[in-house]
Amino acid sequence: MDYRPLGRTGVQVSSLCLGAMMFGPFGNPDHDDSVAIIHRALDAGINFIDTADFYSAGESEQIVGKALAGGRRDRVVLATKAGLPFGEDPNQRGASRRWITEAVEGSLRRLQTDHIDVFQVHRLDPDTDVDETLGVLSDLVHAGKIRMFGASTVSGSEIVEAQWTAERRGRERMRTEQPIYNMLTRAVEYDVLPTTARHGLGVMAYSPLAGGWLSGKYRHGQAIDGPGSAARTQRFAAAYDVTAPENAAKLDAADALGALADEAGITLVQMAIAFVVRHPAVTSAIVGPRTREHLDGYLAADGVVLTDDVLDRIDAIVPPGHTVNVADNMWNTSTTALTAAARRRQG
Repeated sequence: MDYRPLGRTGVQVSSLCLGAMMFGPFGNPDHDDSVAIIHRALDAGINFIDTADFYSAGESEQIVGKALAGGRRDRVVLATKAGLPFGEDPNQRGASRRWITEAVEGSLRRLQTDHIDVFQVHRLDPDTDVDETLGVLSDLVHAGKIRMFGASTVSGSEIVEAQWTAERRGRERMRTEQPIYNMLTRAVEYDVLPTTARHGLGVMAYSPLAGGWLSGKYRHGQAIDGPGSAARTQRFAAAYDVTAPENAAKLDAADALGALADEAGITLVQMAIAFVVRHPAVTSAIVGPRTREHLDGYLAADGVVLTDDVLDRIDAIVPPGHTVNVADNMWNTSTTALTAAARRRQG
């Protein structure tokens, strides 16, 4: 397993980060099987795990905590997130001092640990001053409850604003960013990844398989039935409807990429993960297995290096900085910048 510096933190992490979103009712409800998958990943050399309180309403964190009990915790760089709704209470979400403090305590209990290595704000909260968020995260660092912090799916300008605020207000700085990045969703290449590189942030890229579109099963002439997880199918059914023009375009691109992988003598999964970790600004690709077979497929990508010719042909299918379906740019769709009122100066 390849190990890389997590930005300029001095911490070394594996180029594959084990994502725990699929552990729990959202993916694999079997705790023992999920723990076995985590142990298999650790035995293979992965030392980086990413989860969140939002995943299966905290059950993912509980499973990770079980897996790391008994002496495995100290060898793992453990990351979790908070900020997406955790309950019906309107204050159980966002990035306020009130909620972040409570959320960290809850994560520590579920993970059965006394500290979190990388705590991330799942989304920056437009209703909370960034200095308020940086202030509470800095206090949690000083208290030893988290070692460092970052965010997920933020724009380049938000990263710069956070770094500017930290410098002028005497706060700890963001150390990591977790963007969506894959061969179908490349908008972060335009601004986000260059910004993280300039500011020395570690980057763990999520959804390297584009929500399953780059798993190899989305090809012309094959039956397309959506993801294997029933909960995921129910929640994101429209995202896999190939009669929609935006999804038809993704199918065309995925089919062309699959043919390229066949020519290169590797699986599309291997090519997808190797593509993500090849970017010089990316530290790790987050892989989120639901089954042991999924994990083995991801581990097979370790050590795969794409040639310049293959990279050029990927660029010809999906150009650099381009996203096939703009709705997949999570940091863009989570803002109000493109609403009619914002565009037309309407009240």
